[in-house]
Amino acid sequence: MTENGIPDGLVAVVKRDCPTCRLIAPALAELAQARGLAVYCEDDPDFPEGIAGVVDGRELEASFRLGIEIVPTLLRRDRGREAARAVGWHRDEWRALSGVAGLGATLPESRPGCGSRTQEPGMAYRLKARFTNTGLASREIRLPAEADLEQACYERGWTDGLPVVPPTVERVLEMLDGCRRAPGEAIGLMPPNLVECTVEKVAINAVMAGCLPAYMPVVLAVAEAALIPEFNLHAIVATTNAVAPVVMVNGPIARAIGMNAKGNVFGQGNRANASIGRALQLLVRNVGGGLPGEIDRAVFGNPGKYSFCFAEDESDPRWDSYAVEKGFPPDASTVTLFAGDGVTPIIDHTARTPEELLVSYTDALLATYNRRQVNEVACFLVVGGEHQQVFYQAGWSKADLRRALDERLTIPVHELVPGRAGLGPLGPEIRAQPDLRLPKFRTGGYNIIRAGGSAGKYSAIVSAIGSSGLRPVTREIAP
Repeated sequence: MTENGIPDGLVAVVKRDCPTCRLIAPALAELAQARGLAVYCEDDPDFPEGIAGVVDGRELEASFRLGIEIVPTLLRRDRGREAARAVGWHRDEWRALSGVAGLGATLPESRPGCGSRTQEPGMAYRLKARFTNTGLASREIRLPAEADLEQACYERGWTDGLPVVPPTVERVLEMLDGCRRAPGEAIGLMPPNLVECTVEKVAINAVMAGCLPAYMPVVLAVAEAALIPEFNLHAIVATTNAVAPVVMVNGPIARAIGMNAKGNVFGQGNRANASIGRALQLLVRNVGGGLPGEIDRAVFGNPGKYSFCFAEDESDPRWDSYAVEKGFPPDASTVTLFAGDGVTPIIDHTARTPEELLVSYTDALLATYNRRQVNEVACFLVVGGEHQQVFYQAGWSKADLRRALDERLTIPVHELVPGRAGLGPLGPEIRAQPDLRLPKFRTGGYNIIRAGGSAGKYSAIVSAIGSSGLRPVTREIAP
């Protein structure tokens, strides 16, 4: 009886490149003569010499279906099923399995085997793609071997203008192995076209963005957070403002996958930061249809529309992280999404006390968008490494900093555009109080986080639209 062409009886899988396989070639010949033996060679159909009918196993189908990890492997099969297995060369095991009492009498008692070719990098996914039903639902596009795959992706409108990693079946299968969720599981409707987004589609775009499989749980959490109504992804994509989704990661997973929270935190050079943020942007483009010049009507846009993703600096326990402030335990891993339109540095090399540094923070925060705008403005205040030390050394908590800023971040009505508070009209009851001080972030809000390098007295503002229909959202990352 055979299964997938593999016969019952004794079956050996070997390769010429393995010293142990070459050593035991005489034992293989003994077995072939005494009991009959089907031999599959992974790299040379002429090995072992002297055995008739060696099967050309270079395609590795038999090795894959038999689950071979080490060669030589000897199996006994009965009625299409495996009855026994011996891995490497152990003379007593081979004798017991084969029933040939004097097998390999002149050979050493034991020798370790070598890795099967199935264990070569990426081979498992190539074999899975070739010899199994992958379960993927996406349409497969076949291109000639000589085709420029990166250019083909660009011509089909799948890219953000930069080259992408072609999403081959093998790469998508490997990406899906980075999480525990089924490829066909729907996570929601992706704006702006409200197209169903599945785990498989997330994996495809994560491949294109350059993610590693270890990033997949983060990318999935980012995609799911983007679909939370309070985040209002449709508005972020369609607005004429310059905003783009900003991704912040907290917790152990940020460190486990090597995300950057310190020097050049918003810049280039870190694969996890760059590719996770880019994966979301490609999902919006390729699944949701958010194309620039069409539904995306931004006047300027910003480089964050390629990718804007970072980890919060949680290295000093004296301040709680943003995620802990939002009620998550310190050992939880989370993603936070907010709309951001750029980074404005706050440069203060002279302040040595919190009170002195507050002057610079206040002036910069009040100028966000413009000093007269108090509606539909929000921001994240990012406290840099050396500025953090100013607050730590003075014993200030994050709550102390917020209280001090709240007292200062107000603007009198008489300084605002007559009849308007930013983009929202001032009612007559407010216009009648010219000395009334309105909060700068009247309809939005500001948050305080930590990130950036430890050399240089800098902080930063990531500004954004702020309104009741556009809020930061935080989601815990599942495995």
